[in-house]
Amino acid sequence: MRLEDFDYHLPDERIAQTPVEPRDSARLLVDRGSADPEHRYVHELDQLLCPGDLLVVNDSRVIPARLKLRRASGGAAEVLLLEPLEPARRHWEALLRPGAKLRVGERLHAVDGTAIVEVGARRPAGDTFEVSIVGEGDPLDLLAHVGEMPLPPYISTPLPADRRERYQTVYAAEPGSAAAPTAGLHLTPSLLERLATHDVGLARVELVVGLDTFQPVSAADPRQHRIHSERYAVHPEVLERCRAARRVVAVGTTSVRALESAATLGQLEGRTELFIHRPYDWQLVDVLMTNFHLPRTTLLLMIDAFVGDRWRRLYTDAMEQGYRFLSFGDAMLLDRHLT
Repeated sequence: MRLEDFDYHLPDERIAQTPVEPRDSARLLVDRGSADPEHRYVHELDQLLCPGDLLVVNDSRVIPARLKLRRASGGAAEVLLLEPLEPARRHWEALLRPGAKLRVGERLHAVDGTAIVEVGARRPAGDTFEVSIVGEGDPLDLLAHVGEMPLPPYISTPLPADRRERYQTVYAAEPGSAAAPTAGLHLTPSLLERLATHDVGLARVELVVGLDTFQPVSAADPRQHRIHSERYAVHPEVLERCRAARRVVAVGTTSVRALESAATLGQLEGRTELFIHRPYDWQLVDVLMTNFHLPRTTLLLMIDAFVGDRWRRLYTDAMEQGYRFLSFGDAMLLDRHLT
């Protein structure tokens, strides 16, 4: 396996910079195996799933985790909070810029001079830091005031404060993620109601989206990539419903990782370093709704493990048909059982 096997040309103009409205008006490329794919829309999902299917979503909530701060010297600093290290959310694992220049104990300030973050020690892996929120009040309230939604670097237009919910799923619950489970951004309350009427079940899992979202694969053999652990939780009832379902339809790669971690590791919650690539013995997920991913990423390796080499034909077709790519882009519906 070679890293270049997971490369493709992605022109800048195909990277969606803004989300479509309404959410479920995004296009949906439907995998039909060796036959040509269908070109549909997310709002038609109730016509594409079947009674007895179980739709599984990741309900982790994105926090405004990107903090643009100032050093005491006046220089700019940026903090990206990745995951809280304790329940009170005072201490976090974070990416820092400029990481090489910041000192342990240094405080970083908002534009009004208020101290917000204190820099701690590097984490054992060496690429992240421990930091503390030092402002007064509830840390999440403080982040809501001074933080920005952590949009991926390929999105150049920040979301204004009054549109933050557009980088949030409509069912988001527990705050904690540093990036949205983006396939779920397409779902709307009305679509979920129609699916329920169609006897398609809904189940929730949690996977706190963290560092690996921001880390490209660099190893020549991508199987040698060190994937970072992420926190997940799958309720026992959800696992039982998955095993009883006609098909398990995972919304997004994070839902896949939570479900397959629970089944493969035999632990319903904890931290997972599960790296899904070929060959992989699938345990639960039958169908995957997912956005189009960056080349040379662990997410694309997961897609390859799910549908094999035909991902290339699907991506080529999507490119030729004008689909929008990445976080604010369109989606596809993949079935691993098709040939």
